Amino acid sequence: MIKEQQWTEEIKSQEPLFSINLKEVWHYRDLLIMLVKKDYVTFYKQTILGPIWFFVQPILTTLMYVVLFGQIAKLSTDGTPQIVFYLLGITIWNYFSESLTKTATVFKDNAAVMGKVYFPRLIMPLSIIVSGLMKFAIQFGLFIAAVLYYTFVEESIHPNIWVLAAPFLLLLMAAFSLGLGMIFSSLTTKYKDLIFLLTFGIQLFMYATPVVYSVSSIPEKYQWIINANPLTGIFECFRYGFLGSGNFEPSSLLFSTGVTVVMLVVGVVIFNKVEKSFMDTV
Repeated sequence: MIKEQQWTEEIKSQEPLFSINLKEVWHYRDLLIMLVKKDYVTFYKQTILGPIWFFVQPILTTLMYVVLFGQIAKLSTDGTPQIVFYLLGITIWNYFSESLTKTATVFKDNAAVMGKVYFPRLIMPLSIIVSGLMKFAIQFGLFIAAVLYYTFVEESIHPNIWVLAAPFLLLLMAAFSLGLGMIFSSLTTKYKDLIFLLTFGIQLFMYATPVVYSVSSIPEKYQWIINANPLTGIFECFRYGFLGSGNFEPSSLLFSTGVTVVMLVVGVVIFNKVEKSFMDTV
């Protein structure tokens, strides 16, 4: 009697659009770790300062913002020290923008690998998000050091219980950039011009997000425009929790959560549809 073979892997040509095989993704976790390590090694291998750039970039950008927006433009920081105000905005925005722009070109950048080897395609955008989280953690540590100084030495800021929401806020930020990035990555396989639109658009989007200003500094009749941005609730909650400033409303965080969930679902659906045939158009 011939014993029926038990297959260890089964690759199907057709999967439901809403399918996310997390078990398979977990099975390929070693590949995810390898891609994250590769991102660090290839980017900093031939640099003199190496990972020190993680600290140099936000520090120099913060000092520039203090001069441009704090001293010249005189934008309000709700009474909080300009250093921590801009450092927080820069740290959060850098993670979002880099995750989005890299995820948006994941099909094009990895076409050679995806066309030869099978693995869950979701591994690629996930590796970008995880790699960005590690960089974010280092830069956020710099921000925490500044918060401790201004809290216990200068006593000019007063963190509150909302600091405990930081992991959830970071999860929202990662999910939003992942969902939006997968939408763009799926569309750019056919419409290459979207890459240029995204590069230009994300620069404008920064000024529609409270990165270098607080919502309370915007005239009341225009605040609805800023509040329509799903990132606004995340940024304002971060500031309110760590700096004790701003007019944070929990309803804005609920709005951000709802939009993020929708964006992630739409991103997964489009990504699953395009991944089966992207090699024909990339």
